[in-house]
Amino acid sequence: MKILVFGKTGQVARELQRQADVTALDRSQADLSDPAACAAIVQHADADVIINAAAYTAVDQAEANEGLATTINAAAPTEMAKAAAARGLPFLHISTDYVFDGLGRAPRVPKEPTAPINAYGRSKLAGEQGVVASGGTYAILRTSWVFSAHGANFVKTMLRLGKERTAISIVDDQIGGPTPAEDIAATLLKMAEQLRPYNSGIYHYAGTPDVSWKDFAAEIFLQAGLPVEISGMPTSDYPTPAARPLNSRLDCTDMQNMFSIPQPDWRAGLNKVLQNLGEF
Repeated sequence: MKILVFGKTGQVARELQRQADVTALDRSQADLSDPAACAAIVQHADADVIINAAAYTAVDQAEANEGLATTINAAAPTEMAKAAAARGLPFLHISTDYVFDGLGRAPRVPKEPTAPINAYGRSKLAGEQGVVASGGTYAILRTSWVFSAHGANFVKTMLRLGKERTAISIVDDQIGGPTPAEDIAATLLKMAEQLRPYNSGIYHYAGTPDVSWKDFAAEIFLQAGLPVEISGMPTSDYPTPAARPLNSRLDCTDMQNMFSIPQPDWRAGLNKVLQNLGEF
């Protein structure tokens, strides 16, 4: 199976390249701010499957750059999906829990109403809608709190702060499932093998168990052996340009039922990441 991946240096894209023989395109080869050019790449690609692992992910910056975020996160994947549909190629696309309103306590199921509370979420929802409307075989994978040994993420930030400070305050009223990029990549590859028109749709995939950012940080410090005192704080005490959802829990039952892919234990994934970073 020949797989073309949009994205090369992101967390999931790096894991896809590590786990499989894929053709990964960086920004110089596939500029998502030019949706027509991305469509042309799909039209002429020697590929059996297309995976879009590229996105505008600067959540706070998207508030001031919603037009660009929407081009990259919505217009580009829409045109890719249309081109893939025209060739009969399955198209897999990564999305986010930010398409929801972040309210309540129950894990969100894929069919629940969407209501993003920030520009990033709106741009990702528009991308989902474009992919669904493309008419081809597709899978949209909503995930949350992605981490790995690559790039910038919460785990690496906490490791840095844990070595600089003896005490730290972390938000404790946002709850979600941290998700290892390694597991997201493996899931995309499994889905690519099984994806057919009948099981096209939107699926959720996130790590278990659900925790707060504070509890996530506590496990990072515990596994890394960093003696940091942690205190909790409400989101309201840590204002950001973009509003953050308090409830990022995702119900992953459909993924298990359709593709036989269980939720990963993020604590085991964290252990691997720390080993890769040389923290042991």
